[in-house]
Order: sequence, then C-alpha cells, then structure tokens
Amino acid sequence: MATIVADLVDGAHSLGELDFAALCRRRCLPEPERQVVMTGSGGRCYLDVRWREGLVVEVDGRQHLEGLAPVQDMLRQNSVSMSGDVVLRIPLLGMRLEPDAFVDQVEAALTLLRGRAPR
Repeated sequence: MATIVADLVDGAHSLGELDFAALCRRRCLPEPERQVVMTGSGGRCYLDVRWREGLVVEVDGRQHLEGLAPVQDMLRQNSVSMSGDVVLRIPLLGMRLEPDAFVDQVEAALTLLRGRAPR
C-alpha cells in the first residue's frame, strides 16, 4: 500500500501507470518522472513517464482509441519526438499480454539513450 501511495503522490494517474511502475521496479530500472508537463503546438500536455535520458513512455488505456483521442495522441507524440525525446507507447492490453516484451523495449531504449550525447 505504501508503494501505491508513493506512486500516486509522485504523479501516477491510472492503474496502468501503477502497473507499469511495478514492472520497471522489478527490472530495477531507474525511477522516472511522472506526469511531466510539456508545452507543444496544441498547448500544455502531460507525459505519463519520462526519464532524464530522453525516453518518454505513454501507457494507453482504452480511452486512447476513442473519438479524436488517437489524433491528439499522435500530435502530442510528434511534438515530443521533434523536441528530441524518444516516445514508446504501451497499450494497456499489450502490457497485460506481453509485459516482458514491452519492458525489454524500455530497457533497450534507456541503454541506447545513455550512449547518446548528453542533453
């Protein structure tokens, strides 16, 4: 319970984000920032997870598939990518079915970005 409360205080806004944090802890990945505010072409937005190395992870629940959400998500992702960050998207269903495969990608991206010039 203390871990969940700490995650919520640190910015986790969904159960999917809490589950993602637990997966990262199991892999001993460094703690990222959560709900990072970014200003893009569409105004202010919040990134689910961001590491200082320049890796952003968006955990997408069902609401990201409805209505205009995919368009807004893609515009936000493009803005983040143009700022120099790498964006990985993890659908909640994918995190449930293939958690190791997605965390493998996160770990690989962090390793690649650590070798890149400092930001």
